[in-house]
Amino acid sequence: MNVGVKVVAAAAALGFAALAAQAQQVVKIDGSSTVYPITEGVAEDFQKAKKGAVKVTVGISGTGGGFKKFCRGETDISNASRPITDKEMTACREAGIEYIELPVAFDALTVVINPKNTWLKQATVEELKKLWQPAAQGKVLRWNQVNPSWPDAPVKLFGAGADSGTFDYFTEAIVGKSKSSRGDFTASEDDNVLVQGVSQDVNAMGFFGYAYYAENQARLKALAIVEKAGKPGVLPSEATVLDGTYQPLSRPIFIYVNVKSLAKPEVKEFAEYYLKATPKIAKEVKYVPLPAKAYTLGQEHLTQLKKGTVFGGKNEVGVRIEDLLSREAKL
Repeated sequence: MNVGVKVVAAAAALGFAALAAQAQQVVKIDGSSTVYPITEGVAEDFQKAKKGAVKVTVGISGTGGGFKKFCRGETDISNASRPITDKEMTACREAGIEYIELPVAFDALTVVINPKNTWLKQATVEELKKLWQPAAQGKVLRWNQVNPSWPDAPVKLFGAGADSGTFDYFTEAIVGKSKSSRGDFTASEDDNVLVQGVSQDVNAMGFFGYAYYAENQARLKALAIVEKAGKPGVLPSEATVLDGTYQPLSRPIFIYVNVKSLAKPEVKEFAEYYLKATPKIAKEVKYVPLPAKAYTLGQEHLTQLKKGTVFGGKNEVGVRIEDLLSREAKL
């Protein structure tokens, strides 16, 4: 083959490669690491079904980090472990980004300890507040400072980072104000980092979504939560989420879909596929699927482009499944 023919052949190959790249459509997703196991599972199945025609990218920059990208128009879908806030709603509005809010499952936000910890079986909300509130920073450093019956041993804390919806929800539920927390703990938006930290220190405590606990039960122990003094401690599980007894750490988790992105067939098809696939995948990754009615409502919201949020920009604690369904039906 002479040089001229080689050049033409190379150019043709590049042209075909460019056409192939254009032919592969992309759905961009980022946000909550809590929602990530569901979205990643759906994305894997969807990509297989599309035989490589669509690529779905899923990031884990945290709920807050995800909304920053979403409200700049950089992503099609945002994973969120809490509802969109007033500030985020304003950012989206100013950028001309409209969205559809889709609850996809319920999570039992789980407080975990090291399995070699033999003395801690449960903790009250008040004890957790003593441990995590801003006033505890640099002062509450040993377990017996929280409860005299606990040992005189150093406290090692691991928790979600400031861009995490899990951090927002945990601080709201336990301390009483979103983002109100001591700062002297190991923080990460990557829950696997937190799992590793707690699993390696007998005096450690951490918190994250139930899926990460369920995946690492050999390395972690879940703590029963006492909502109010005199009440029994309740462990996180599908049953305690469904019956409403795992409080105040039971919460809905969401995806938010950019309305403009729904004009792209691949995004519309993926969003519809997500709602059909989630009941099975949510259960597989140890979250609690919503009743079938919730996914039917979600499909209607997509079809009818029902924009906005039923939470009014506030992160509410103690929302039960039936409350969520009632609100969604009125959107």
